Amino acid sequence: MDFSIPKDTQLMLDLIQEFMEKEVYPLEQNFLNEPPEVFQPRLDALREKVKQMGLWGPAQPKEYGGMELPLTDFALVSEILGTSPLGHYVFGTQAPDAGNIEILHKYGTPEQKERWLRPLVEGKIRSCFSMTEVEMPGSNPVYMETTAVKDGGDYVINGQKWYTTAADGAAFAIVMAVTNPDAPPYQRASMIIVPTDTPGFDLVRNINIMGHKGGGYFSHAEILYHSCRVPQSNLLGPEGAGFRIAQERLGPGRIHHTMRWLGVARRALDLMVSYAARRPIAPGQVLADKEIIQAWIAESAAEIQAARALTLQTAWRIEHLGWKETRQEISMIKFLVANTMQKVVDRALQVHGGLGMTDDTILAYFYRHERAARIYDGADEVHKVSLAKRILRPYREQMEAGRNRLR
Repeated sequence: MDFSIPKDTQLMLDLIQEFMEKEVYPLEQNFLNEPPEVFQPRLDALREKVKQMGLWGPAQPKEYGGMELPLTDFALVSEILGTSPLGHYVFGTQAPDAGNIEILHKYGTPEQKERWLRPLVEGKIRSCFSMTEVEMPGSNPVYMETTAVKDGGDYVINGQKWYTTAADGAAFAIVMAVTNPDAPPYQRASMIIVPTDTPGFDLVRNINIMGHKGGGYFSHAEILYHSCRVPQSNLLGPEGAGFRIAQERLGPGRIHHTMRWLGVARRALDLMVSYAARRPIAPGQVLADKEIIQAWIAESAAEIQAARALTLQTAWRIEHLGWKETRQEISMIKFLVANTMQKVVDRALQVHGGLGMTDDTILAYFYRHERAARIYDGADEVHKVSLAKRILRPYREQMEAGRNRLR
């Protein structure tokens, strides 16, 4: 595995980093303090600048206007964009659109691609992904109540979803619904495209996340599908393949998430070090003189570097061997990186003291919104159990073979 960065790639990374520092970071205070409708034009202006620079859609298909970077290159880009909650959106590679683009590109019909994929890549519309349900366990994604029943040439969808990120203002949702209730568990659900102006698509509310409702792209919605009727031509991929497609979406998607989380951790470390180096605590002393602060800085730097190395190795394996051959590493990075980020953000907030609790820095936003990293995309505990079972399997098989020989 060669992790050296080609010169052209490094130049691109340097350009993106410079843009983030000069154009994106200064807007964070506006983002934290202005209503979404007031702030949105500022974001739109930055997006136009990114397009003019030729850096739009780093992970998106070239044929639709993106850069289509290899996964390992995009991982490095995602790390830089993740240093601000605005980064991925400004560069047109934000979740859930990025994942929806992947599956539309692979499974969409020509008509679906022209109607939904092209404007999505171009940034003219947004989308959302409706999977998690209020009363069903997110840790068991094949267990859901939302149904899509055939009626004539349509599907009629009924169910309740929540944590549908960015539904507020989205043009369409990709909905996971049970279409084959009598099939085996992993073949019951399908993905269906539902325009958000369809009768029966009811955005009930934007959910308050630790006291912040959000709006527009930066929100998480509860949605009621009440006799929501769409044509069967809106089926995305084969019927009953929803879970399999979701798994394909989550493999590379987890690289996007974990590298973004490492960007969050890196930004938190930078803020921690900068503040500790200048914050006076006594005449002639600053916070950075304290050994406990030095230990936190050292631990954070080492933990970020270790998590980053494993994540880049995982990206390389997905790119060269496929996601099925990389399942163990995909599980590892999910809980390792999420926990690393949480620890670093917590230390940075502690170093900032009362200032860290305010929105005068971006740390409180990270603390509020990124704690969920240990829950969404599969709870840490689920990934740990899954990983442990894979590690144990050959040992158990070996023991069973030994017992059989003795019989």
